[in-house]
Amino acid sequence: MTPRRRYLETLLFGRPDRVPFQPGGPRESTLAGWRTQGLPADGDWRGALWRALGLEADPAPRAPMDVGASFLMIPPFEEKVLERRQSHLVVQDWKGNICEIADRYDASYLRQAKDFVTRRWLRCPVASEADWEAMKPRYALDAPGRFADDFAERCRRLRDRDHVLTVAFNGPFWQMREWCGLEGLCLLMADRPDFVAEMAGFWMEFASAVLARVLDHVAPDAVALSEDMAYKGHPMISPAMTRRFLQPCYDRWGAQAKAAGVPLLDMDSDGCVEDLLPVWIESGINVCDPVEAAAHNDLPALRRRFGRAMAYRGGVDKRAIARGAAALHDELERLEPVVRDGGYIPGCDHGVPPDISWPNFVAYARLLARMTGWR
Repeated sequence: MTPRRRYLETLLFGRPDRVPFQPGGPRESTLAGWRTQGLPADGDWRGALWRALGLEADPAPRAPMDVGASFLMIPPFEEKVLERRQSHLVVQDWKGNICEIADRYDASYLRQAKDFVTRRWLRCPVASEADWEAMKPRYALDAPGRFADDFAERCRRLRDRDHVLTVAFNGPFWQMREWCGLEGLCLLMADRPDFVAEMAGFWMEFASAVLARVLDHVAPDAVALSEDMAYKGHPMISPAMTRRFLQPCYDRWGAQAKAAGVPLLDMDSDGCVEDLLPVWIESGINVCDPVEAAAHNDLPALRRRFGRAMAYRGGVDKRAIARGAAALHDELERLEPVVRDGGYIPGCDHGVPPDISWPNFVAYARLLARMTGWR
């Protein structure tokens, strides 16, 4: 099977030849540690892992590419350092947030998830209706750069592909949190629900318009939404508020994707998501990740409760990988029935943190490769 066919067969509860092997990947601090623990200093960690396991990687897909459509603000804010405070920097990121971070990082770390960066939010770009009016022009559908110059040609070539094509953008909670901050957004939901509904409706229409242009040219394999709307034990807002403010967006985008023949609607949210899954399922969302074990997501229990209405990616407890040995064996044994049932691609339940050593990561990957049919 091609990687694309295997991915779809797995998440749609079909009959894959084997489950995709996706152990997860390191960020900068993790990779730096690995290079002192046996990973060659100038080596590619993926290639080194495959060699250590004696695996033959799938042939590289033909000219993998994305569609060349942007859901981001255009233009972005200027990234800059505003102030230096001893060992910290106060920076403005590309989204207009003012944050305090350690001075070993710079604003680019807020643009990409290159490492695990703790930040303190000082100010977010939308604190008033005037701020909101100033923000909206940055989401013009026909802004220069919204679509690549070769957008139509890319889509034409992508109709015949052997790699998984995903179109990803922020869900309404994530996007409004970027505008208003978490505390600001939650207060607005309680105090000014009409304003929140206006922002959510604006985002629904904008993302729907960009998505429609993509779907007019090519049907991707997945439409992926980023939400990150749960804490360790509970969602950040109630299921009732999720239905009120967010579900109209999910319904619109899910209907668009389904009508275009897109088989997967994927929701990415950290934290404990069990109370949110019924809302997502109602809207046609059929894949969830990363299913963090530390956030009380019991994946076998979720499968028992929701059956095959939801497929999953991730779910392997990063803490067990770090401990290794018996803890790791027990963790994979816990998840094996879900792998056998289908609709699940196991992997580390977030970015691989630096307390997972290279030897433990290799040991984990070896067991994972066996469980998913690669060894």
